[in-house]
Amino acid sequence: MQGAVVNPKVLVVEDEPALADALEYSLSRQGYEVSVAGDGVKALEMARQTIPDLVVLDIMLPHLDGYEVCRILRQETNAPIIMLTARADEVDKVVGLEVGADDYLTKPFSMRELIARVKALLRRVRLDREEMATTSTPNGHPDVPTERMVFGDLVIDLSRREVSFGGGAFHLKPKEFDLLVFLARNRGIVLSRDLILERVWGWDYDGGSRTVDVHVRWLREKIEADPANPTRLVTVRGIGYRFEG
Repeated sequence: MQGAVVNPKVLVVEDEPALADALEYSLSRQGYEVSVAGDGVKALEMARQTIPDLVVLDIMLPHLDGYEVCRILRQETNAPIIMLTARADEVDKVVGLEVGADDYLTKPFSMRELIARVKALLRRVRLDREEMATTSTPNGHPDVPTERMVFGDLVIDLSRREVSFGGGAFHLKPKEFDLLVFLARNRGIVLSRDLILERVWGWDYDGGSRTVDVHVRWLREKIEADPANPTRLVTVRGIGYRFEG
């Protein structure tokens, strides 16, 4: 007997009632279990209660703005976060990425585009989970030979999507891991930001090259002995980055 299908849970954080209702209606029609919060404090309460699979988060909120909510959520969950901004200002987008958002949409946006982004992020999470499940037996031991990339004290475990550095092992966010693997596989080669965006985020990603800079900075904080003076993820001024093992 097959288990019941569990619909993904989406938390919508939006203080404009009309837009919140439209988001709830559209996402519910796609089969998602939707909860709605109208301010930042309530958003954190509901996130801790419902454990959402994805969060749609407005920036301008009463009591606690979206940036702070995103920063706190990112410390507590790996659920994808789509931020909504009323401005097309690149600063909004960069700050959103810096505090841990996975994607963003500028108002006004079409529900079709939002739903496409939601589906893409949830699909990525599902595939990551399936990949991890197929590389381990129930007792946690790998059932296939482990493929690793070793660079001194940095080890990238491709089958487990796990990284170890300085004696500790940890999981990166999906895009952080994909970025690190792409750079490492092209060791010693200067890669432009545009090429990295195309290969890691996909040709249809409409974010700017600052996305790459933000993720590189996150990686440096985790795999560099001195993030302020990186020796592995090297900046090539005016072009992009080079991985040095």
